[in-house]
Amino acid sequence: MPTIYATAAEAVADIASGASLAVGGFGVCGIPDQLIAAIAAGDATDLEVFSNNCGIDDHGLGILLRSKQIRRVVASYVGENAEFARQYLSGELEVELTPQGTLAQKLHAGGAGIPAFFTPAGVGTLVSEGGLPWRYAADGSVALASPAKEVREFAGKRYVLEESITADFALVHALRGDTEGNLVFNKSAMNFNPLAAMAGKVCIAEVEELLEPGQINPADVHLPGIFVDRLVPTGVQHKHIEKLTLTAAKEAWS
Repeated sequence: MPTIYATAAEAVADIASGASLAVGGFGVCGIPDQLIAAIAAGDATDLEVFSNNCGIDDHGLGILLRSKQIRRVVASYVGENAEFARQYLSGELEVELTPQGTLAQKLHAGGAGIPAFFTPAGVGTLVSEGGLPWRYAADGSVALASPAKEVREFAGKRYVLEESITADFALVHALRGDTEGNLVFNKSAMNFNPLAAMAGKVCIAEVEELLEPGQINPADVHLPGIFVDRLVPTGVQHKHIEKLTLTAAKEAWS
């Protein structure tokens, strides 16, 4: 059974410098923002992060970027985070850009104990052939580029070998969970959370509502408690909107 912590700070207290983190969320949707804030308030630096992206400048993983606590990021895109782009292009941050579906499968494979798999995504591009800039030098030149990967042919089609991802810790956010660690995610906030949870050696979940065993229908469980090691009840949290879109006029609805 997972350990229940009263605060996020207590739950992440043993995350030390140099640790690797698999972090759920997509943009600002379903991100473990209280766990991230607790790490930002601590002393851990040189972190390696596996996440779809790095949030935005002032929210989510963007907080850890701003405080220079992240050394390396494996993500699908830079997104709306200007500081992420600045650190990457200036050579302050190492970034391994990975196709989104490949990243999801790398996390899933890590959690399932599968060391590597073949995928057609990226064949014939720099993803498989190597040369993607991982880190830039201060003068804008490429200081470190991605290596070439093994490519094989199956049934007349080429596939590239991708290694799975495991992390020291996983940080996830769930709508509700029970004291046995079973989690339920809210609609699209599910996104990368179950995959990140599976890939972490120690999974820390913040939950808006903590329930007793039996209060969650087994058919509604999105992530079984076997993957969850620590729980932090947070209460209902404010939901951030990355891009607010409004109609120009009332007549638009007519």
